[in-house]
Amino acid sequence: MSDLTCIIIGGGYAGLGALYQLQSATREMENGRRIRFVLVDKQPGHLRKLRLFRPTTVEEEIVIPWSDLNIGGFEFVQGTVTSVESEKKRVQYSDVQGNDACIRYDLLVVTVGSMVRRPDHDQGGIALTDPETVAAIREGWQDNLRKAAEETNPVAQKRLMTVAVAGAGISGIETSAELALSMRKEATALGVNASDISVYLLNAKERLLPEVSEKFRRKLCHEIAECGVSVLNNCKALREEGGVVTLNNGASLEVGLLIWMFGLDPNPGLRNMGLPLTLDGHVLVDESYRVSGAPGVYSNGDCAKIIDSKTGKSEQKTCFEAGIQAIRLGKIVKADLEGRPAPIHKASKSNFDAYTIGLGQKGVVWLRKWGLDVVITGKIPGRIKKMIEDKASYLR
Repeated sequence: MSDLTCIIIGGGYAGLGALYQLQSATREMENGRRIRFVLVDKQPGHLRKLRLFRPTTVEEEIVIPWSDLNIGGFEFVQGTVTSVESEKKRVQYSDVQGNDACIRYDLLVVTVGSMVRRPDHDQGGIALTDPETVAAIREGWQDNLRKAAEETNPVAQKRLMTVAVAGAGISGIETSAELALSMRKEATALGVNASDISVYLLNAKERLLPEVSEKFRRKLCHEIAECGVSVLNNCKALREEGGVVTLNNGASLEVGLLIWMFGLDPNPGLRNMGLPLTLDGHVLVDESYRVSGAPGVYSNGDCAKIIDSKTGKSEQKTCFEAGIQAIRLGKIVKADLEGRPAPIHKASKSNFDAYTIGLGQKGVVWLRKWGLDVVITGKIPGRIKKMIEDKASYLR
């Protein structure tokens, strides 16, 4: 039998996990077929989205060259996929020079992930979406603090020392804590009173992370406050103009910077690929991650609509779930190639709940299982989170 070509579109956490697990699962197939792996991504390296907030305070490289990852045995093609021709089994893409090209596949895995939701142009502020906006945020608050050190008007100085983060999911929590700690440190270095730094976390819901236990929420709120973050519940930012943030309750905040972090949308590039999608733009897959009506095509991670057939609930979209899905995907593809029944999806956290949240060099870990409600705070959770992030990025 001839060798096969497997193309993986997207080199995020789900894509790297799929690549690694497919290589491992298909290394010694019963029919002896070998697989050539090709990774297609528009970035020159792996973007560590879980660390996207870090360069808002320090210069940290979050785009890792593919050759520096602990995965080998694949070819890399830099380009943007424009369409998938499932009948001809071809992927059309545009390379970095803007030239159109195509690659034929036998197996295709779509793991293009999600995109940070952007505000409308007239809403002001800046959305934390990519390395470029991250650098702009860091330069923005640092420039404001330098101006504050020279400002003699107390009201103007206070505004320059105030940041609001709109969106209180895990990324919003981590970003606000990182900013508060770093801004206080920088203020002290500039000779400005660090206690005048204000970082507001705007939470549109009644309470922070409503799905977690009250015990964990209390601990988390305490740790966030210790970092210097003020959480405003039932508070949604509508727009920022001229340094004034208008809130849904009719109040306003004067800020030097507003950062939008209000959720994720499926990658908009999916709408041009020709794959079957849900109304909200996710790839339609069956219980074994096979794309409907496209033989040899699979999808997992943020971009796929994966549902537990037992509960009817959609899978959460974190790198933990993507990692579990990748392991199962390797087994599914191997079974399909060997003509055996394939495994089906099972909820990654069907019998437990867990969160790991980084707060500067520290963090909070929560685990709920068998009636136990365990919360750990301090430096150990921070180390655990970094270890998880490094493992998910397959760093050497």
